[in-house]
Amino acid sequence: MEDLSLIILSPEETLVDTRTGSVTLPGGLAPFTVLPGHAPIISSLTEGNIAYPSGDGEKKVHISSGFVEVIENKVIVSVEP
Repeated sequence: MEDLSLIILSPEETLVDTRTGSVTLPGGLAPFTVLPGHAPIISSLTEGNIAYPSGDGEKKVHISSGFVEVIENKVIVSVEP
């Protein structure tokens, strides 16, 4: 099964660098979920939680704002925590 490379970066540090099956992000108009094979996209993010499944349950990272780029099963998120 394909998975996603998820990297969440803040100005100070790398918050997350993992592989996962999906990522739900707080988009400007509504939350949206990225799955493997997702079309390339760049989107702004609003305050909310980035959520993704992990081996020990769902993990969440709360953000105040940010941007996401999705390309070739890589999800790169730049955030203000």
